[in-house]
Amino acid sequence: MCADRFRVVCEIEPPTRPGLTHARHQIGVLTPVADAFLIPDNHIGRATVSSIAVANEVRAMGGRSIACVNSRDRNLLGFRRDLLTAAAYGVESFLFVHGDKPTAGDRTSELTVRTMIDEARRATDQPTFEGTAPFRLGVTAGHRRPMAAWKQAADFVFLQVGYSVEAFLRWREQNPTDLPVHAGVMVLASAGMARRLRASIPDIAIPDALVEQVTADPEAGVHAACDLVLALRDTGAFAGVHLVPVSRYRSVAAQLERAL
Repeated sequence: MCADRFRVVCEIEPPTRPGLTHARHQIGVLTPVADAFLIPDNHIGRATVSSIAVANEVRAMGGRSIACVNSRDRNLLGFRRDLLTAAAYGVESFLFVHGDKPTAGDRTSELTVRTMIDEARRATDQPTFEGTAPFRLGVTAGHRRPMAAWKQAADFVFLQVGYSVEAFLRWREQNPTDLPVHAGVMVLASAGMARRLRASIPDIAIPDALVEQVTADPEAGVHAACDLVLALRDTGAFAGVHLVPVSRYRSVAAQLERAL
């Protein structure tokens, strides 16, 4: 069952250096159009400032946040530390993911998304977390495979980035769920970005026509993404979108503020 209000969750680029100025700027620019912010965790296999710390910064700026946590980089003790840190900061919402392939080294194998959900559910029942509200937990789903039954234990779903309303609706028909589903929308900033996405995530189908438009006009990717956000809203089939504006966040904010 979708929420009554269509929500836009904007993903920001996490800091890869010890400073929050750029993150704060993205948050400030996108606040007029964002209902919440998603903070990636060690984005594309590179070390970043803790997603929980940045989520706390969003909270300090008056916004709502979802801290992404990947299973790739954590053992059980490290994950329990993250839950304690989040509770201390008042960060309540998480998106649990498998994690991109690291640029160096191996992934740890102790945790999976499924075990992180189980552990986070158990945590707030422990005396250590007395007085802490239960965490809100999200999972991801891909277009080309059925959503696993165990993911119904989550509180919300982020559906993989796509560029076709029809493909999103087809997934909805094939994967009935009462959980709020946020469709993934990513700005295509350049033809080079399209090539990299196709190489690294072949499940994301990028229309050739859109690549041609972006090659001729870099702002075409912003227009297409904003149009897709509005089209998905109008279907009534989704609780909202997970919007990835990449470096075009200023243009996205300006266009969506006029449209919404």
